Amino acid sequence: MNVYEILQKDHETVKALFGKLEETTEDQVEERERLFQTLNQELTVHAAAEEKFFYPALKNVEESEDDTLEAIEEHKVVKKLLKELEANQKGTKEWAAKLKVLQENVEHHVEEEEGELFEKAEDILDEEEADSIGEEIEAYKAEHSEMEDAG
Repeated sequence: MNVYEILQKDHETVKALFGKLEETTEDQVEERERLFQTLNQELTVHAAAEEKFFYPALKNVEESEDDTLEAIEEHKVVKKLLKELEANQKGTKEWAAKLKVLQENVEHHVEEEEGELFEKAEDILDEEEADSIGEEIEAYKAEHSEMEDAG
């Protein structure tokens, strides 16, 4: 799979997890905890893979530099919200509100990434480069998922 297919698949996985979390209530703390841990893992590994393999290929190219830098900053906001959600009690309305803010941030990021950034990347990366980055991301994700499963 090329980089675009892998990242879009990740985006769909995360969207589905947000949907499941949205359906939970304050008294479903264990379910929220379980779903949130999965969401946190997915977003953390996804962001790290993008930052390690995808963004460097675009960051120093004039037509994609601004979008890439913005995407990196959006990742910082997502990481901060994940850390706060991790630390807080899952059975509160405040936690659900913060989760909604995270979801809106991620949806905005995905929309811009799949739209503007992917379009620019397709002009910059040839098919071989897109496939190569995709393979690197797949290997990275497999390695880091196994580490989490083992821990």
